[in-house]
Parts: sequence; C-alpha cells; structure tokens
Amino acid sequence: VQLQASGGGLVQPGGSLRLSCAVRGYTLDYYVIGWFRQAPGKEREGVSCSSASDGSTYYADSVKGRFTISRDSDKNMVYLQMNNLNTEDTAVYSCAASYYGLNLGTWALPENYEYWGQGTLVTVSS
Repeated sequence: VQLQASGGGLVQPGGSLRLSCAVRGYTLDYYVIGWFRQAPGKEREGVSCSSASDGSTYYADSVKGRFTISRDSDKNMVYLQMNNLNTEDTAVYSCAASYYGLNLGTWALPENYEYWGQGTLVTVSS
C-alpha cells in the first residue's frame, strides 16, 4: 500500500486548504485512513481519522468544527478540508493507513498505522 499526501501550501490565518491523500496498491475500503501532523519541535499528533467499515470519523479537539475528513472510494482518495486555519496548524501533514479497526481510544496513536505516506507542508502565516 502506498500513500501520497498533497495540497499543502502557504495560507493566511483564517484561510482554507484541502489536503488530498492518494491510496495506491489496495482498495481504500479495507483501510482506516488517518491524518497526522508534526510541527517543528513537537511530537506527531493525530488530526483526524476515517473508517470505511462503519463510517466512523474522529477529530482531535484542536480541529473539531474546522476540519472535515472525507473519502472517495471510486478514486481511492481521502481528503482533509481545513477551514479557519490558524498559526498553530502549521505543520507537516501526513496520511497513514491501518488495516485493523481503530476506535476512539486508538485512532490517534501513530504506532497503530502500518503504512505512511510522505507529508505535505502547511504553513499558516500572515
């Protein structure tokens, strides 16, 4: 399974970006897809997660109400729509896949994902 994140860039505070994660090598419906981010000097943080098996979605408290995860199974793509961005959202964002079911207590733990893609940099600055 290969994943490739894209869509990052420079955006002003209050702006929006949509990140894309292309999944190749296996059908998207078998996997839980998570978005993670890592800011300079900080640990990797789970941002959001989407499970196709039961339609569950999870969000970090810091992005609830601003970010939306979605998936397009026909295109094998997962998206992260990010609105009302602020400087604390600046980070490298990566997508990851897990073949095993995850839940509220486990989705945000990086060690629970088997496959990772290269990240895309999001910079929020005026």
